[in-house]
Amino acid sequence: MKFDDMGLNPKLMKAIQSLGFEEPTPIQAAAIPKIMDGQSDLVGLAQTGTGKTAAYGLPMLHLLEPGAMALQGLVLCPTRELCLQITEDLTQYSRYMKNIQITAVYGGAAMAEQIRKIKQGSQIIVATPGRLLDLMKRKVTSFKHIRFVVLDEADEMFSMGFQEDINEILMVTPETRRTWLFSATMPSAAARIAKTYMNNPVEVTMGHRNISADHILHTCYVIREKDRYAALKRIIDFEPDIYALIFCRTRTETSAVAEKLVKEGYRAEAIHGDLSQEQRTRVMRKFREKSLQMLIATDVAARGIDVENISHVIHYNLPDEAERYTHRSGRTARAGKSGASMILVNTREAKRLKEIERRAGIRFTMGTLPQGREICEKQLLSMVNRVVAVSVNPDEIAPYLGPVYKLLGNLSPVELIQRFVSAEFNHFLEDYRNAPDLNAQAHYAGASEESGKTGKFGKPVRSEKSGKTGKFGKPVRSEESDKPGRYDKPGRSEKSILSEKSGPSGKFSSSEKPSKYKPIRDEQRFSMNIGRKDNINEGAIVRWVCEKTGISSDKIGQIHLQNEVAFFDVDKREAEKVSKKLKNVKLDDRAITIEWVSTDTAQEDPSKKRRERKK
Repeated sequence: MKFDDMGLNPKLMKAIQSLGFEEPTPIQAAAIPKIMDGQSDLVGLAQTGTGKTAAYGLPMLHLLEPGAMALQGLVLCPTRELCLQITEDLTQYSRYMKNIQITAVYGGAAMAEQIRKIKQGSQIIVATPGRLLDLMKRKVTSFKHIRFVVLDEADEMFSMGFQEDINEILMVTPETRRTWLFSATMPSAAARIAKTYMNNPVEVTMGHRNISADHILHTCYVIREKDRYAALKRIIDFEPDIYALIFCRTRTETSAVAEKLVKEGYRAEAIHGDLSQEQRTRVMRKFREKSLQMLIATDVAARGIDVENISHVIHYNLPDEAERYTHRSGRTARAGKSGASMILVNTREAKRLKEIERRAGIRFTMGTLPQGREICEKQLLSMVNRVVAVSVNPDEIAPYLGPVYKLLGNLSPVELIQRFVSAEFNHFLEDYRNAPDLNAQAHYAGASEESGKTGKFGKPVRSEKSGKTGKFGKPVRSEESDKPGRYDKPGRSEKSILSEKSGPSGKFSSSEKPSKYKPIRDEQRFSMNIGRKDNINEGAIVRWVCEKTGISSDKIGQIHLQNEVAFFDVDKREAEKVSKKLKNVKLDDRAITIEWVSTDTAQEDPSKKRRERKK
């Protein structure tokens, strides 16, 4: 099928032709005809970079009523980067259509300007859920005329904890709307949304559900934790022409890795949520132009990055979810090309790879980090090949060669080559002189033998003693989200998670326990001077604590919100770290005070105490 056969608006067809689109991608060919009737809900499953924006954007624009200035279409996406990219794409598609206004709404930018654009009249709003929810509460626009709602990168929004916000947004849109959900994978949270808010959706799947893209070589390197950065450096140095996206867990780690690489002369920069939009645009422009060889990113900051010809995706850390690995690795091997996805794991993490293999439908190859001599040989040959392939214009360089001949004339060809190589190559020789072996496979194989396993990734590597597998089923707190919240069931009563005070001895009574927060056996409780009146939810607290302290979300237990104060439990082994990291910190520009709380003392809501004193 071609675009000409789809019955699209002639002005859309003109834009498609001007943009150089010739034939629809598989997801576009499958989804557009089903959406065009304006009567069907749809779930579209396809990997990142397969043309999903056009798959819903073109039929949405075709079905709009251009003369009506009311809000008709709503696109929800996880990050501002993706929000801006979708807005730009839709604007390009509608370039020849009159009276179409598309507005981007996202956190980290001036709200007043976004409000002004919406009030001028927008037929389509592209938004991150947190910022849109803020505008909803301000009653900036009416949702009663919305005809189309798109959930783009739905799995990523749910993994970031946006389900509560999405529930709230969908509940205020008309029941007659059409809902189109697009995602690379189909986690249970997305399936619940489809069941609750969609009407007999048609499913379009490109490839297999939750499966990584083809043409990617998945390689694992088992290392000792202390060698993580050195191992990354070896991978980079062994690939002279590498054009890579490197994923780290946190903003701090992203910046630290980028700073080290830059200090050692690599063309690299970091992208994360602390950058302004202007800074992000500058960094992305440099990466697309290949002025940068490597981009170091957090998972969330990388959403919406659509760059062609990325040769390598490197996972500096093991992702907590198989779906996240699929999203990351899908940045390479696009448009039928091949690519490499490489992951660094320490000896303890290696056993968790089996779960990624199973859920992502891949097989890891056990990689061996190159030794110093191998790297030096590879770099030298690369340099020599560049010299051999360089274009020479004798006439242009002739005026400059006189002094050069005079300086080099006494050198024999062998001496000239030796000096040339030394001038360009000495730093590699110095870096890798007597370099140790960083591979830890022997250590890992020994651990596998103890558990009666072979150590091959095709076989289970779970310890029989522990009986534990990876924690991929747990939601991940991503650090750049607008306003995340934990996974929730649609329509859950607020009373089930909120109460006015904790029970005796500082313990939460059974009626107060949020079912989604499991108690920790040996916990330390903390209080913070922010509560329900500040429009904060439990997910935001989890995300904030994880971001500021670096601990994982499974180290956080119950959370208890009151009007002016909140309490949260953490694993006692992490208590000192939490206490130190949360000194002199802010949450949304507000100074936060964190205090240790004895579990032998009941906590009373400060606002309630003041009311009692006034009586």
